[in-house]
Amino acid sequence: MTHPVKNSLSFYPLLGIVLLLCSLMKTTPVAAALTDYQQRLDTVAANQGFANQDQRLTALMDIIYEYQVTEYPEYATWLGYPGQDDRWTDSSQTAIDRRKGETRSILGVLESISKASLSKTAQLDYQLIHKELTAAIVSQSYADDLMPINQMGGVQQDIASMIAMMPHRSEAQYENIVSRLESAGTLIEQNIAILRSGLEQGMTPPAITLRDVPQQILNQLYDDPMDSPLLAAFKQFPEALSEDQQRQLRQRAVAAYSTGIVPAYRQLLDFMRERYIPNAVQTVGLSNLPNGQAWYAHRAEQSTTTNLSPEQIHKLGLSEVKRIRSAMEDIIRASGFKGDFEAFTHFLRTDQQFYFTSKQDLLREYRDIAKRADAQLPPLFGKLPRLPYGVEPIPGYAEKSQTTAYYRPGAQSVGRAGIFFANTYALETRPKWEMEALTLHEAMPGHHLQIALAQEQDDLHSWRRDMYNVTAFVEGWGLYSESLGEEMGFYKDPYSKFGQLTYEMWRAVRLVVDTGMHSLGWSRQRAIDFFIANSAKSEHDITVEIDRYIVWPGQALAYKMGELKIKELRAFATAELGDAFDIRAFHDLVLEAGPIPLDILEQRVRDWVVFTAGA
Repeated sequence: MTHPVKNSLSFYPLLGIVLLLCSLMKTTPVAAALTDYQQRLDTVAANQGFANQDQRLTALMDIIYEYQVTEYPEYATWLGYPGQDDRWTDSSQTAIDRRKGETRSILGVLESISKASLSKTAQLDYQLIHKELTAAIVSQSYADDLMPINQMGGVQQDIASMIAMMPHRSEAQYENIVSRLESAGTLIEQNIAILRSGLEQGMTPPAITLRDVPQQILNQLYDDPMDSPLLAAFKQFPEALSEDQQRQLRQRAVAAYSTGIVPAYRQLLDFMRERYIPNAVQTVGLSNLPNGQAWYAHRAEQSTTTNLSPEQIHKLGLSEVKRIRSAMEDIIRASGFKGDFEAFTHFLRTDQQFYFTSKQDLLREYRDIAKRADAQLPPLFGKLPRLPYGVEPIPGYAEKSQTTAYYRPGAQSVGRAGIFFANTYALETRPKWEMEALTLHEAMPGHHLQIALAQEQDDLHSWRRDMYNVTAFVEGWGLYSESLGEEMGFYKDPYSKFGQLTYEMWRAVRLVVDTGMHSLGWSRQRAIDFFIANSAKSEHDITVEIDRYIVWPGQALAYKMGELKIKELRAFATAELGDAFDIRAFHDLVLEAGPIPLDILEQRVRDWVVFTAGA
């Protein structure tokens, strides 16, 4: 899973399906640039001074990219894009409405470009932008903006995550951190206003999923400001800063924390405890909210990049659960275990041989698996990324409510490696037999390989390379990467192989329980029971997962749908090409265009097969 960003940074437009795209008029924190942006947009719309339609599209993509990194400055920090690190996104209702209103203007300019006159590469760019914009316009019919906080993310986690990500090697970079600290209270207050509006309209996450949010807020409150992770950079400065500079920066940071952030967080805490959670909705399915069935169908379509209905996805999930369950039964028999599936999974969940007693030992094992995986990549991939990655624990303030692991992309431009974050909370719920599959998914050859390669595609426009995200592709690739483990020499013992099947089952179960809860009337407990009955994962992990599906309707469908499509295309290419099939060339082809919708991926693979067969 990529950072809930997969994976929880609600600031970033990339990792919510479409917080899109930009606003090119009216007052914003970057008002000085707006006239220029609007003039450039008008020029593209009027087709003035462009030699061809490719140039018009490139000019429009430049505008979209440059404005988006200024309108969403946290996203710019995440990318390593310079000059935006001192601000937060304007999260007021006025700004949200303004951004929605301008999406249609961008789409109108895009549709004025003659798609038929574009080159083949530009036609793909056009198609992807058009898909994104039209989806954003449909999304405006629904109330996603009214729920900016849940147990997976929001200002109670994301401010700390963003501050931790910021570079701090110069006085200017420290000034950026201080500026964000000084304005963080306003951001929190803007979120409270949105939450209040959502509550008044009956648009909240289900109350049961919010149970840990007050503690997440409390985790940001310290009697001594210097104990806060928000001020970690102010404990030790680079030598280039004088003692006087260090003292002034630290004083400003402490003052910002004490007089702005703490009061705002206490206001948020009181609001959550006294008003929001007690009055939040009690039902868990999106279909229980106004226009919920259509809302969920739209989310499912966007997540999977297919036109399958929730009912069709549910049936596919049941079929996959049955197939994987049969394979798991075969492993139980082959292991020599005397007992049924329930007894075996109980054994895996409870026997102490499968658990570390030290967080350091758990991380050390993850790092060892990652290093072994790196050495097995050349036979499977012709092109590997230059950017390195590391393995780190999920921060303590978030670990209780976070999933087992996630990946946070790096940025070579600011010297930040990719990070595979592993959860070290409750070691008795972190079995050894899941670690190989999880590492292959989050690091290599999964998220780090795919995302870092996409970032290094210099022939792609910056918008494609940095901003365009297709969850079905990204997470489908991550799950497909788990299946490469046997080819890479992993899953040698039956427990690790069962662990790999458990993770595959995990994603198949998602198709069943996500559609079940949000479209077919399933209760939360029914979803938990179904998961437990078909998986060896701990009940704690399962409960966290189910609550994640509840607050991110449809997102979890992407994994299995993407994996099935990539496997289908590999089988097709293998059958068609026979001895001419080259697994390295196939993988390079799948990855070379960056994340793309599954229907477009399929056409690219079929075209490659035809070309290769005729070569």
